[in-house]
Amino acid sequence: MAALPELSAIREARALLANYFGVTPLLRASLSRTGAEAYLKVETGLPTGSFKVRGALYALAANLERRKIEEVTAASTGNHGAAVAFAAKTLGVKATIFLSEDANPVKRKKIEDLGARIVSKGGADLVEAHALAEEYAQGPATCLLHDGGPDLPAGPGTIGLELLDQLPDMAAVFVPMGDTALIRGIGSAIKQLVPGARVVGVQAEQAPSYVLSWRAGKPVPTDTCDTCADGLATRVPEAENVAALRQVVDEMVLVSESEILDAVRRLYREENILAEPSGSAATAAWLRSPRAGRSVLMVTGGNISDAVRVQVGI
Repeated sequence: MAALPELSAIREARALLANYFGVTPLLRASLSRTGAEAYLKVETGLPTGSFKVRGALYALAANLERRKIEEVTAASTGNHGAAVAFAAKTLGVKATIFLSEDANPVKRKKIEDLGARIVSKGGADLVEAHALAEEYAQGPATCLLHDGGPDLPAGPGTIGLELLDQLPDMAAVFVPMGDTALIRGIGSAIKQLVPGARVVGVQAEQAPSYVLSWRAGKPVPTDTCDTCADGLATRVPEAENVAALRQVVDEMVLVSESEILDAVRRLYREENILAEPSGSAATAAWLRSPRAGRSVLMVTGGNISDAVRVQVGI
């Protein structure tokens, strides 16, 4: 499967995922202003508390159809690992998750509670953890579900189909980017069905690798990716994903740490939504520059750490 999923694969994923959960809510935000309406696509109520379960369930099911799998493995800062653990438990295989040593404890506990084996290794950028997961996946009947891999985007692509049903006149969708599976999936669905809707990618200023790569037209790795938004902490972009982004993304925005944390606070106090920093980045980008028309802001996850809650005062 290519870095951009076909519409047929996204529709196939939608049919499969409907067996496990329903359509997530789209809520008009009180942040809206005259002529600039914001709608929140809230993924925090899904199993494991983030959108990641869409891609993990679909990708593991697709791989199980192709070959015998007894164990699945992945490297993650947390949400992808929890999603893979959930998919493994749901579909009846073992799971081993390679986590960064400083992984969010809320996300780590979710993985543990789902029965997956955890191996902690490496820093926040996951380079070492990814290498170990790839090596581990060479074992017999073992499947690697790479967060940015080719099977994943069709799962989150189902969000694009839901959005077009819920808000047909959507002018733009703001999408946070880590491994980019989310924006490649949503962007592919939207651009195949409503090419005029704008797709806006959002990254943290302190983890800008894919924004820099999109602008340059080639992978631009960064030395660090030290951001409070651990789900956006990608340091080494993949060339195929960069090429895909340039096909479906109209604009890129970088947001500061203070803007992200302010968005966490405002979502909680004004919208009654508890979102982690990476899940608040799209809101931060829109708040900086509200757009005319109806914009969708992805709220991708709610697995917020106690440390961040204390920091923002919620």
